[in-house]
Amino acid sequence: MTTIDRRQALALAVAATAGGALSASASDKPLTGKTFLITGASSGFGYLGALLYARQGAKVIATMRNMPRPEAAELRKLAAAEKLDITVMPLDVTSDTSVAKAVGAAMGLAGGKIDVLVNNAGIGITGPVEVQDMAATKLAFDTNVFGIQRLLRAVLPGMRKRKSGLVFNISSQLGRVITPGGGHYSATKFALEALSEQLAYELVPLGIDVCVIQPGGYPTKVWVNRNAYNNALKARADPATLADYPALTARMGKEDGSGRTADPNDVPRAIAEIAAMPAGKRPLRRAVHPGPKPQEAINKAARETQLAWLGKTPFGPWIEAAQD
Repeated sequence: MTTIDRRQALALAVAATAGGALSASASDKPLTGKTFLITGASSGFGYLGALLYARQGAKVIATMRNMPRPEAAELRKLAAAEKLDITVMPLDVTSDTSVAKAVGAAMGLAGGKIDVLVNNAGIGITGPVEVQDMAATKLAFDTNVFGIQRLLRAVLPGMRKRKSGLVFNISSQLGRVITPGGGHYSATKFALEALSEQLAYELVPLGIDVCVIQPGGYPTKVWVNRNAYNNALKARADPATLADYPALTARMGKEDGSGRTADPNDVPRAIAEIAAMPAGKRPLRRAVHPGPKPQEAINKAARETQLAWLGKTPFGPWIEAAQD
């Protein structure tokens, strides 16, 4: 006898989807039959994830900006050597045209079916809030928030049509907690947390899952990119303003991530595990890091607050389904 989960019931008899989530039981390729679309796959979680998901049987469309670039060639070479189903293509999340073109091409390659969207592309520009000029502010939000909205609007129509799909949004510990000098990084990730949770509720009747990944600090190339953005910002900032925030501006452009030894593969492994879970049974949030996870207390409090506030309203079943 088949058990119908809450999402399926709320979706009014959603049929079992071909190529749906497979349990990782005896198979060493639990993602077989799934197509992943990943943004920001030139390094870090995106690059490592492309390889891991493909090794677990998925068809992977890995995207990155500024192509051609060495990272794209390296990923293609590894894929060819291991006979992995990885296609690398250009996508700039800050461009409506680029997103539309890339998603259209991805849909063509995938036979019109993208099962898993991994919104991984993101940037960090640190320093005091006052130092963040409008160019830095707009770039941070355009990449970390508006870029994800562009991908959602491009990919969700296909998922809605099939009444199935999974969206991963890569947030951060700093999407729940704040450190001085973090620039607008937390502001963008707080926004992403809110966007993701609202989206998760709204997609329950449509059989589509949303999961927010909250990594801690990892030794990825994010530090190299952050230094480039920070040095450019410092070069155009008012010296007097920089001087008034010495504890927060001295390190801008000089961070290298040294001392961070956690394995960046933790994040792709968490994503692969969740993607292999049955639809409707996936967590709304997953904190990922071997060290402290200060956001978990806030996650718990937020969950309890949402359930207490809206649990008895007509939206209650959506809230409960997304939060469980």
